[in-house]
Amino acid sequence: MKKSLCTNQDGATAIEFALLSIPYVFLVVGIIEIAIMFAGASLLEGATNSAARLVRTGQIQDAADPEIAFRNALCQYTTAIVRCNEIVFESIPIESFLDADDLDPVYDEDGNMESQGFDPGGSNDRVLIRVSYNYTMLTPFIGPLLSGGDNIIQFMSTIVLQTEPYEFEDE
Repeated sequence: MKKSLCTNQDGATAIEFALLSIPYVFLVVGIIEIAIMFAGASLLEGATNSAARLVRTGQIQDAADPEIAFRNALCQYTTAIVRCNEIVFESIPIESFLDADDLDPVYDEDGNMESQGFDPGGSNDRVLIRVSYNYTMLTPFIGPLLSGGDNIIQFMSTIVLQTEPYEFEDE
């Protein structure tokens, strides 16, 4: 007895799986991409907090080269996902905490943040610290959906603090 083509069910599950596997793979890869992206943003935020603490306590100001000491402090915490040499940062002393609102980041024509210098201030100063990193999405098909087409998302961490009234003894 011969089965009709319309009533034959052999391979139906394989065809359904083949049709559903493509969107499923895209969904799983997208979830992984977003998880890695948020992990990178979290790493940058944590690194900024740790490095800013060194500014707050005056340890950066006491270093031979404060800018290199700050970069090293940032790089100590961003080893996994964030490429340290691509981090842009600035530290600007301000008169009052209200002034931080008026200090918007400066961008070049490509949309990358330009550093306005690194001055960690002194004892009891108020300082704005801003750290920026352009994260390149890993997947070419998920990245443009999340980044607006250029496959890059900018992470920025800003901290406004007042340094402690520190005094270091000369050795």
